[in-house]
Amino acid sequence: MFAAAFTVPGGNNQVSGIPLFLKDQTFNVFIIADAISLFTSSTSVLLFIGILTGRYAEKDFLKSLPLRFLFGLITLFLSVVSMIVAFCASLAMLLKGHHGVIITAMSFACVPVVVLVPSQMRLFIEIFKSTILFD
Repeated sequence: MFAAAFTVPGGNNQVSGIPLFLKDQTFNVFIIADAISLFTSSTSVLLFIGILTGRYAEKDFLKSLPLRFLFGLITLFLSVVSMIVAFCASLAMLLKGHHGVIITAMSFACVPVVVLVPSQMRLFIEIFKSTILFD
């Protein structure tokens, strides 16, 4: 996702170097979603690496570790969603007028969220209940 910030959809003006779609509102959605995706994906990777490589005492398994894992799941989900939003925004900019192609591609782009949410929701709720609600 980091490379997408430098190779923007539609390209740049050859004289000024400014992106051609800069005044398009969809371009702003793309840039914001791309930045959120970069931040949240980096955060989730660092959290999960920290969980795997850290040393923990017994008491950490009750509160600290589940909270880190919960935050890792949240940032992972946000990174996937923001990546899909950035993809859909760039597709909408480049394929204006081709609504059938856009809708089909966006439908396929939503498949990871449809798969990820149900598979992780039960785990998320159990960790949330055990660490935050029953403190």
